[in-house]
Amino acid sequence: MEQIREGQAKTAGVSAVPLLAVSRGVGRSGSSVQSGSVQSGSVQSGTISGDLITQLRVLEEMKSAISGLQAQIAVAFDLAQRAEQAGAGVPAAERGKGVGAQVALARRESPNRGARLLGLAKALVMEMPRTLAALSKGQLNEWRATLLVKETACLSVEDRAAVDAELAPDTGTFEGFGDRALVAAVKAAAYRRDPRSVAQRASHAATERSVSLRPAPDTMTYLTALLPVAQGVAAYAALTRAADAARSSGDPRGRGQVMADTLAERLTGTPSGIAGVELQLVMTDRTLFQGDSEPARLHGYGIVPAEWVRTLIGAEEPLAGAGTKARADEEQDFAVWVRRLYTAPGSGELLAMDSKARLFPHRHRRFIQARDHTCRTPYCDAPIRHIDHIVPWHSGGTTTLANGAGLCEACNHTKENPGWTATPLPAATHTLHITTPTGHTYHSKAPPLPGHRPTRT
Repeated sequence: MEQIREGQAKTAGVSAVPLLAVSRGVGRSGSSVQSGSVQSGSVQSGTISGDLITQLRVLEEMKSAISGLQAQIAVAFDLAQRAEQAGAGVPAAERGKGVGAQVALARRESPNRGARLLGLAKALVMEMPRTLAALSKGQLNEWRATLLVKETACLSVEDRAAVDAELAPDTGTFEGFGDRALVAAVKAAAYRRDPRSVAQRASHAATERSVSLRPAPDTMTYLTALLPVAQGVAAYAALTRAADAARSSGDPRGRGQVMADTLAERLTGTPSGIAGVELQLVMTDRTLFQGDSEPARLHGYGIVPAEWVRTLIGAEEPLAGAGTKARADEEQDFAVWVRRLYTAPGSGELLAMDSKARLFPHRHRRFIQARDHTCRTPYCDAPIRHIDHIVPWHSGGTTTLANGAGLCEACNHTKENPGWTATPLPAATHTLHITTPTGHTYHSKAPPLPGHRPTRT
């Protein structure tokens, strides 16, 4: 068989492809998968291409089956943790805290994602057995199982189970369905079961309105607003009218550009769209003063090109030190405050910072934010909301830079749960050693600062 495949590869003019040893005796139609001649112009089932497509399909089904098994293990872990916490005297209301965070670390996901995966697992295992069966059989992937769970979240346990039985996903109900078609079918079934709950969910959704900001490529960002439909449509219509008016008056900008600029101007109240906010940039002195190409880091965004930074702050004009003003362009002035950050020559570890007549607690927070950039929990890149002790104050931890870490709100609360410990390690780069209630350990290193490369260990 290997000789045949090698000959096929040579004939096709491609290098030999390593194929997985996957056993599959029966096809989806129930008939055996056999090699043989087919109609002229089609790919034979015994070719390398056919084998590769078969393997992709089998691997996809294996991924779904593994997701189903992970869901069952996550629920078993949750029950085991609750039982152990009960045995340790933890109050009933406090049991289960930190379970989602441990699931996240084990799956190398963010804590927020871990909590959602645990919720998905509970719904599948305890309330939607046929959807779980479809996932385990490879008929649904984890994302589509998530859609089924999400669209039935407003129902009671009994109604959710009834919708699960009505749709019977494990029988292939959604074979060939796209995401929208699947969601539509689940919504219809949920509405038939409990129209009042579905309507209440729609009215409650307005309380979840929010605005978020996340990085986009090439020094751009996604500013996203989740709004009630009437407000969203009205806001978009207003931007559309502004763009149409500008274009009709000869504005050379594209329609989307006008809408984006109008949104920024109306929100900030300034023609340039930049209000009196602080942008925290971390860069080397070479980047700022000598035209070096080493990129900088913008707090709340990430890595940005050196030339873009110099253009933003108007570094073509000399900066004498803290408090110097520089022009960014002909329309906007920026007050540029330069604060020196001292790093170790070899590792790039942040050691100290200029004190410019500021209170110690504030300087402490600024230092740690510059060092950590985002939440220090592994796999969590949420913005820093809390600056807290690594070894808690009540356990003898000191208020020092080495014993401080930047965390998001959820992770800071999680580390206070029973069984969680964290300690700073002596290392060239600031490192945390985290131990979970199960005894598993994880390390978190501060990200490298501009101008320094991470060291290999």
